[in-house]
Amino acid sequence: MQFRDLAKQYQVLKSDIDQAMLSVAAGAHYIMGPQVKELEEQLAEYVGVKHSLTCANGTDALTLALKAWGIGPGDAVFVPDFTFFASAEVVALEGATPVFVDVDDTTFNIDVQSLEAAIQKVLADGQLTPKVIVAVDLFGLPADYPKVKAIAQKYNLLILEDGAQGFGGSIDGQKACSFGDISTTSFFPAKPLGCYGDGGAVFTDNDEWAQLMNSYRVHGKGTDKYDNVRIGMNSRLDTLQAAILQVKLRAFDKEVEQVNEAARHYTALLKDHVKTPIIPDGFGSSWAQYTIQLPTETKRNELQAALKEAGIPSMVYYPKPMHDQTAFQHLTSYILPQTSVKLSQTVLSLPMHPYIEPSTIEQICSTLIESL
Repeated sequence: MQFRDLAKQYQVLKSDIDQAMLSVAAGAHYIMGPQVKELEEQLAEYVGVKHSLTCANGTDALTLALKAWGIGPGDAVFVPDFTFFASAEVVALEGATPVFVDVDDTTFNIDVQSLEAAIQKVLADGQLTPKVIVAVDLFGLPADYPKVKAIAQKYNLLILEDGAQGFGGSIDGQKACSFGDISTTSFFPAKPLGCYGDGGAVFTDNDEWAQLMNSYRVHGKGTDKYDNVRIGMNSRLDTLQAAILQVKLRAFDKEVEQVNEAARHYTALLKDHVKTPIIPDGFGSSWAQYTIQLPTETKRNELQAALKEAGIPSMVYYPKPMHDQTAFQHLTSYILPQTSVKLSQTVLSLPMHPYIEPSTIEQICSTLIESL
């Protein structure tokens, strides 16, 4: 059994993917070929924004946004404490300070009360200047952007939507990766829309920021790639990956429907036995993960061991919150997160992908319930 069965997806899309890859090989435009520009236009249209620029990976996408805004030393960037390391890593790499904010224990996304408390504490201390809120769309569910935007407007902060896991999610029909002043996503293979290597993209309606990010991703280029007007990066999406993503994007809406059906099946079977994920009214998830919560760390670990013995893979996302990462232990915590600590001890993600069979879900749930 596969945790996320990419081989099955390839078999379903094989004919089109093979043709797309062969076309790139025959055309011999391996870097920034025509498929890259075509994909960027298709992504922008799908999300509903003016600009989409692809890059080498989701981490670079976050970095491009921070560089476009000139974020650096002395700036405070508010980051959920329960997320993948890259969400805060990019802040530190720019010389700014990540300030960790607690999350909601039902959606796993940033808690706006903790966010405002952290902003007020930073302002009161007077050592850092609040600049950016990184709102992560964890496990496929967009953060509560109506509330996040109200806080951002109140304190004159920028919103960076980290949609690495959220592409395909929505709020009242508006697509994820359109909620931030700049939004980003990742095309890592296991993400909702994944390529066959690394890849990422940024999204914005702002012409100036788009121009800056386009420059930064190719060594700070000016009018051409040999006219370098700033210190930049080497962060381009390979043409081969763009061609694969074009095929997958055409199948994406159907896959989102299928993965939501799988999530409903899981929840129907498990809701009386464990704490299952909750999708708020008006929100849509692309289900990068299906994550349950157990009462204690001991129960979680026992269950994971029982699933492994039965040949069922599972994962803990994430076993350590941001403020407890060794690389960040030198930082003074403004508001010590509590929920993120509990989640790290009790969450467990189950196999989830658009092509998972109902019988497989039933097997997983039967084993899980029996173990409990």
